Amino acid sequence: MTYQNVPAPVAPEINLGDSFVTTRVDAVVNWGRRNSLWPFPFGTACCAIEFMGIVSSVFDVSRFGAELVRFSPRQADLLIIAGTVTYKQAPVLRRIYEQMCEPRWVISAGACASSGGFYDCYCTVPGIDEIIPVDIYIAGCPPRPEAFLESIVQLQKKIDKESLVEQRTVGI
Repeated sequence: MTYQNVPAPVAPEINLGDSFVTTRVDAVVNWGRRNSLWPFPFGTACCAIEFMGIVSSVFDVSRFGAELVRFSPRQADLLIIAGTVTYKQAPVLRRIYEQMCEPRWVISAGACASSGGFYDCYCTVPGIDEIIPVDIYIAGCPPRPEAFLESIVQLQKKIDKESLVEQRTVGI
């Protein structure tokens, strides 16, 4: 009786083609964060009226993934301060900011929120950056809806550059 060598079965070559994509974790997480912003409007004056315009069908902020306006800071990651902030409102604004989960971003809309505007008096905060950190400033009195949309695009570019590794090492 003679034994013959039986060749090992050859596995067919699998062509994966475009079945998967390689990327970094930062890129995937930042893609999700930048395309699903949940704004919390802190509107105190005429700038808040302009913000209402961008959530309408005319300007359609949903194109940028920020259409889900939340009215609870615990459910929001983008704080939009639109209007004059007084020293009496400052603790409330700080508390709202502290209740937001990380990561969180802040947009200061209009001259009053950014620098106190034309109010040069004892009761008006000369810029909300004295109370909380600000990521994007919008100029204008009041700023046009296009400026709000541009600030969201600028914030999305900023989110793209963030790194999870840096955030974790800073938080330790």
